[in-house]
Amino acid sequence: MAKILLTGFPGFLGSELVRRILARKGKPSIVCLVQPKFATLARKRLAEIEAEFEAAGAGIHGRLTLATGDITQVGLDLESPAALAREVVEIFHLAAVYDLSVRRETALKINLAGTRNVLDFAARCAKLRRLQYVSTCYVSGRYAGIFREDDLVRGQEFNNFYEETKYLAEIEVRERMKAGMPASIYRPAVVTGDSRTGETQKYDGPYYVIRWLLKQPTVAVLPVPGDPKRTRINLVPRDFVIDSIAALSEWKGAAGQCYQLADPDPPTIDDAITLMGKATGRVIVRVPMPLTVAKSAIEYVPGVYQLLGIPASAVDYFIHPTFYDTHHADRDLAALGIRCPKLADYMPHLVEFMRAHPRHRVGRHGLDRKDESSWPPLRGTRSPRFRIRRRRGRSPAGE
Repeated sequence: MAKILLTGFPGFLGSELVRRILARKGKPSIVCLVQPKFATLARKRLAEIEAEFEAAGAGIHGRLTLATGDITQVGLDLESPAALAREVVEIFHLAAVYDLSVRRETALKINLAGTRNVLDFAARCAKLRRLQYVSTCYVSGRYAGIFREDDLVRGQEFNNFYEETKYLAEIEVRERMKAGMPASIYRPAVVTGDSRTGETQKYDGPYYVIRWLLKQPTVAVLPVPGDPKRTRINLVPRDFVIDSIAALSEWKGAAGQCYQLADPDPPTIDDAITLMGKATGRVIVRVPMPLTVAKSAIEYVPGVYQLLGIPASAVDYFIHPTFYDTHHADRDLAALGIRCPKLADYMPHLVEFMRAHPRHRVGRHGLDRKDESSWPPLRGTRSPRFRIRRRRGRSPAGE
């Protein structure tokens, strides 16, 4: 029986991806790497998944197990890494910290060093068929223009340490690929809830704006930085990301490829706001506002964040200058019968779910919840003050 190692359980994408892997024809077994402090939640999620398969008449019979560990430690802090390495044929690495306001040392430890440790473990797996690495579209940083799937080092600058360290981690993955490690890279854009049900685990990203609109009467006021008619926002539903990774991970032709799991024709900020207004039943009065004024007001004016519920770290993405080319993803997913749903088709479901579950967890700093992790968002009242240095390759001293 093939054995697969997965990091990022019981997170937003990881939990659903586990279900898809268990449904494969070859009936593989999955070992989920879980930090001790998340063991209780992981066991609960595991029991739910076992019950679902049992109810469908397809019991998994012990094919899903948990292993206590930590990606920030050498050998993943496993009790017997060598023994597991002899059995593993495939690795899904989703675990990361996705807090836009994360401190650099924390992001380096989890996103960069953690990925190195997973890569080192993968190198010990003699039977490894492929490493499935989940990156992010935002390795682009603030690159102005078209960012392609083969692009990475483009002299870009970054909005935060999350972007920077995911960029550095992808450099590490690509270097191992050049050295012969079989791998595929997946770069989701901003991940929303399910396109059919609206289901999500946490409200952040576009939900900040939806929640603000729902707080207001029929005529709602919305501060809008930048030029909303020129700037685009790239949103993708969870089911599209899961369907894509699940299908491509089984297809041999995806080995060695990088896929931007993004909307090939994303709406402008203005169009997205219009769709939110229609779905919430609000007439929106847009109030133009410079980016610096918007962020400063949220961070330093008492009561503004509590009123809006939109963190300053998320405002940068209202003026994001990058357009994500999805040529590889469009070509290969079309052959597999998968396409990205249009935001206009599923925005009503996102709003309906939010109305029905108003007390769902609200993210403080997150952008794309693809986290999957064993790594919770770090809390704080303000974004750290920093300037991200321009990166043209590996960081100094192998940071």
